[in-house]
Amino acid sequence: MPSQKTSQDYVHYHQDGSIWAKGKMRAERPDGYWEWFRKSGTKMRSGYFKDGVQVGEWTTYNQEGAVYKVTVIKPASAKAKAKRL
Repeated sequence: MPSQKTSQDYVHYHQDGSIWAKGKMRAERPDGYWEWFRKSGTKMRSGYFKDGVQVGEWTTYNQEGAVYKVTVIKPASAKAKAKRL
């Protein structure tokens, strides 16, 4: 059985077999850098997770794959984190 501390590569596919999303999973939750793609193969969105929660800068890309906007995800409060557990 893999350690809960070890991250595993994860890839999810569109029905046509092209990559829809890829990133790392740790303890069955997204952790680390993730990317999402359109069926055309251009990047649609990217950003980081920490223990299954979005953190830091998240980038959205236009149809051509150029940066459209960057959103900063604010850290959740300790109270909000406690509710999730």
